[in-house]
Amino acid sequence: MTIAIAIIAGVGLVAAIALAVADKYLAVREDPRIGMVTAALPGANCGGCGFPGCDGYARALVAGTAPNGACAAGGDACAAAIAKILGVEATATEKRVALVKCCGTRSEAIRVGDYNGICDCNVAAMTAGGDKGCTYGCLGYGACANVCPKGAISIHDGLAKVDKRLCIGCGKCVTVCPKKIIELVPASATIHVLCANPDKGPNVRKVCGVGCMGCHLCEKNSGGKEAGHFTFQGFLAKVNYENPPTDEQIAAKCPAKCIGVDPHFESGH
Repeated sequence: MTIAIAIIAGVGLVAAIALAVADKYLAVREDPRIGMVTAALPGANCGGCGFPGCDGYARALVAGTAPNGACAAGGDACAAAIAKILGVEATATEKRVALVKCCGTRSEAIRVGDYNGICDCNVAAMTAGGDKGCTYGCLGYGACANVCPKGAISIHDGLAKVDKRLCIGCGKCVTVCPKKIIELVPASATIHVLCANPDKGPNVRKVCGVGCMGCHLCEKNSGGKEAGHFTFQGFLAKVNYENPPTDEQIAAKCPAKCIGVDPHFESGH
């Protein structure tokens, strides 16, 4: 019995020594910059950069497989701090925020039925496309609000509304929206077309009182087609965010009242 115990103890001692030696001479040391970069990131773990959390992005940055400046939550200050750690040049990026391209509230958008199922946009969309007459419009059941890590999205009068002051541009709402009507746009842009219906004007007006009619007045009032402030998808006006308009009179003169002006993404008009 004593011999058996001694043998087991001896084997354990040898194994412990072997592990200690292996740890000292064979261990792969982690680049200390990973921890430094992780600490420089905001810790939101939103995934907006395309990596699994801040640690995943930090590792990719140190490995040189990810671009600096992809962290929307951290912005330019974060990118500058990371650039200093990695010894690279900081690249300025413009902050982007979520925009819900719909202003069809319950009082404006026709409902074709009463949905009494699970309060989730994706579930509602699987039920005959939802209860809204406009098949392109916001369903208003809060799928985007539920995934927002900063509480920047709320639901009012059947419509999702974004508070750009809280939005970090992570893009989670863009991914989860079944209608694909949420877009990340430059935070500096002030004029927005709050509609996603590309159908002809008469068909749009049958289902929504504030839908884009494709009249091209926004284009005409912003210097014409040559100015390049607007593009058109079918009969739907879209802001060219590479060359956005700034004249608020464009919104005031829109006959459909579907063009919104900052700072109130929430207003719908």
